[in-house]
Amino acid sequence: MPPNQPSSVPDFLYGTAWKEDRTTALTELALQAGFRGIDTANQRKHYLEAGVGEALAAAYRAGVLTRADLFLQTKFTYRDGQDHRLPYDPTASLSAQVAQSMAGSLEHLGTDHVDSFVLHGPSSGHSWSNADSECWEAMAKERDAGRARLLGVSNVSLRHVEQMASIHVEAPAFVQNRCYARLGWDRGVRAFCRDRNIIYQGFSLLTANVEVLRHPLVAGLAARMNATPAQIVFAFARAVGMLPLTGTSNAEHMKQDLASLNLALPPEAVQAIESLAG
Repeated sequence: MPPNQPSSVPDFLYGTAWKEDRTTALTELALQAGFRGIDTANQRKHYLEAGVGEALAAAYRAGVLTRADLFLQTKFTYRDGQDHRLPYDPTASLSAQVAQSMAGSLEHLGTDHVDSFVLHGPSSGHSWSNADSECWEAMAKERDAGRARLLGVSNVSLRHVEQMASIHVEAPAFVQNRCYARLGWDRGVRAFCRDRNIIYQGFSLLTANVEVLRHPLVAGLAARMNATPAQIVFAFARAVGMLPLTGTSNAEHMKQDLASLNLALPPEAVQAIESLAG
């Protein structure tokens, strides 16, 4: 059975990838804007996790929030997804690499636990492998030791999650995928998650769907509802059961993204956006 979803999972996550030396300032800005969910990874190639930790420490000092107010999500990334700045010994076993990665994340983030620990993509694009099962078991040990509350997987196909279910490994609490409208908004994986009480996290909802932001349907809805096209996309995502991520570096967009939580699309609009790309 999938784990029960806690009430402390926020309605929006702020993604910290690809920000480099702006990571600390932008994460601080996001926290000040009201984000209470932060997504990062111990993958120096695309993230500066230590910079996220600096932002958290500054926000705690300033009284913006406490650790208890915050949902922190990090990831274990295989060697193939890393550059030369590895967070673990590449000659160690996968289980040891998972433990070393987690230890590094906790140090970076200045905490004794994360709320979500995500496998940052399976080892093969084709199927769930023995390596994935080994990592998943090691991640569960981190969770059982109290260093993570929930587990997730990212960048998976429907085949991956179906295979996880078929071999009876523990179901993830989260699936996080890049979500393309032209591929049906990842409908198959979303349906799998919905049927199993798994929270689907959608990322690149704007950058992967520039054509949707410009579509007359979305533009018309935005005009009628006094909203931005981005707000319409985020409201749609929530309406179909996604937990959206945003990685905006614009302070005004941060506020607008959070304000989309108060935007309720009519059912016919949700269905029309769902059907935009088949």
